[in-house]
Amino acid sequence: MSWFESLILGLVQGLTEFLPISSSAHLRLTAAFAGWHDPGSAFTAITQIGTEAAVLIYFRKDIARIISTWFRSLYTKSLRSEQDARMGWLVIVGSVPIGVLGVAFKDQITGPARDLRLTATTLIVMGLILGFADWLASRDEEGGRHRVVKQRKTLKELGVKDGLIFGVCQAMALIPGVSRSGATISGGLLLGFTREAAARYSFLLAIPAVLASGAFEIKDVIESPGHITWGPTIFATVIAFFVGYAVIAWFMKFISSKSFMPFVIYRILLGIVLFVLIGMGVLEAEAGATGT
Repeated sequence: MSWFESLILGLVQGLTEFLPISSSAHLRLTAAFAGWHDPGSAFTAITQIGTEAAVLIYFRKDIARIISTWFRSLYTKSLRSEQDARMGWLVIVGSVPIGVLGVAFKDQITGPARDLRLTATTLIVMGLILGFADWLASRDEEGGRHRVVKQRKTLKELGVKDGLIFGVCQAMALIPGVSRSGATISGGLLLGFTREAAARYSFLLAIPAVLASGAFEIKDVIESPGHITWGPTIFATVIAFFVGYAVIAWFMKFISSKSFMPFVIYRILLGIVLFVLIGMGVLEAEAGATGT
């Protein structure tokens, strides 16, 4: 991988990680359209550490408060009913599905799942699901001629069952094109949570999963160093961090008053364009795949 490729891919990672459009799909597509090799799941996992570092800094006060209260609640019974202590457990519970499925289907995720036809399909299907979930949220918030405004749930009402459902949604993002934030936010909206609550829990839930995934990939790369070029990868990770931080700040303001429909339309159009290009032979389903 050249330094120029790492610059572009770092920008793509930072721009797309927190938007509901799938960073893994865009990294894959960027390589395919540019005629580069697929950066691979290891590159994706390591550069995601950069964007998760942005999450850690942006939500640093929330995270410090949650960790502190959770640890103290282990030996102070009176703190166990506190929202921050409960959130600590809910992040742990919600992280279980992606941990189990990530290990069980690792070979499929790094191989067949990177087929561009599957990516196109998941872009469209997840776009439709996000669109429906967003429509339900808008209907509740705006009410109607024969409907009163419906109060949506906040994180104070998040329970273990909700956390597990969020976790299963996050696990679906192991497939390129699904989008971690898109899947978890859609799940949250369908469960009746506000856009901001769904997005905030989505970002918190991603922290242990992404850091663990990156750590495992780094371990594998150290054992088999020929699979990745460290210099450009670290450079891309740093770029992803700075760009990702700016995107988080913008996105949290955006969702407080705006609909997800622009992202829905983008996903569907991109998926259709991919199918057309593959059908016309302009783009191969395995274009840019590692080793080709």
